[in-house]
Amino acid sequence: MTQQTRVLPLEGIHNFRDYGGYAAANGARVVSGVLWRSAQHGDATDADLDRIRPLHIRTVIDLRGISERQAKPCRRYPGFAGEVLFHEGETAGLHMEAASGAPTAEEARAAMTRLYAGIAFRPNLVPMLQRYFRALEQREGSSLVHCVAGKDRTGFAVALLQHLLGVHWDDVLGDYVLTNQAGNIEARIASGAEQIRGRYGPIDDATVRALMGVEPGYLETAFAAVKAEHGTVEAYLAEVLGVDSARVEVLRGKFLTA
Repeated sequence: MTQQTRVLPLEGIHNFRDYGGYAAANGARVVSGVLWRSAQHGDATDADLDRIRPLHIRTVIDLRGISERQAKPCRRYPGFAGEVLFHEGETAGLHMEAASGAPTAEEARAAMTRLYAGIAFRPNLVPMLQRYFRALEQREGSSLVHCVAGKDRTGFAVALLQHLLGVHWDDVLGDYVLTNQAGNIEARIASGAEQIRGRYGPIDDATVRALMGVEPGYLETAFAAVKAEHGTVEAYLAEVLGVDSARVEVLRGKFLTA
């Protein structure tokens, strides 16, 4: 798959793409067409829903908190019968937390880096990461994981699964930073600007763009923090998320193909 073919171009749903299809260890490849990621679906158009319907998504893992879901309830196509899993309490996107205080673009990037240093241990995200891996392990059919912008909470969850499946780190990073190119970038930034300025007041365009993008260093910081605390990503998966070696093998059996 190329970066262009894995992205589903939509009007009101940003960053919607297949995060499978990558080469993995020992000549295997992550299956394509069943692992999807995106931003929120509150602004989905009827045409978007028609495009999504053929994907037959059976499970949606919504990483947003309750106020985020109330602010933008996700639209579903008529007859949608999938199960939606979500966080019972409050949480917030990292870009929204970093926006507090109307920072400059440089300060926004520094704040994002600090927040990524703790993303693996956030009390309101860990339970959803646990549910994400349980859902992938136990449920059949296609799945979708998303948050508000589909880049930070979603990006970290996706990177953990790709690492577990043996995807090369360069491809993990490549998929992560594809956020900066996938779909209608200007519409995504405009949507983020409205949300950020609605909460924090005037923030300049350069800062908004910094907040709505991702950088390789963010994900590298998150994984470095995991290794500093647990020694390896595998130990973190087992000790914090409960994804032990037996469950890893189940996931590899489901999502890797020769």
